[in-house]
Amino acid sequence: MANSPQAKKRIRRNDKRAEINGNRIGRIRTFVKKVEAALGAGDKSAAADALKAAQPELARGVARGVLHKNTAARKFSRLTKRVAAL
Repeated sequence: MANSPQAKKRIRRNDKRAEINGNRIGRIRTFVKKVEAALGAGDKSAAADALKAAQPELARGVARGVLHKNTAARKFSRLTKRVAAL
């Protein structure tokens, strides 16, 4: 158990940040799922639009520190390849 005031504050701060970061990751996953849903339906224009919306979300995740830049690049690359293959 934390005893010092700074350790108690760190615990409170970590809890807040974990919730915020979890929401950010969830938002990114939602945008990626929209692309995958459009791919599954075979709708190329909807998939392309969803991909355009997902790309800034992935970049924002990198900027905020919730995703590694190579992870975001890999996800975007694979989605782009799948959309182009439709």
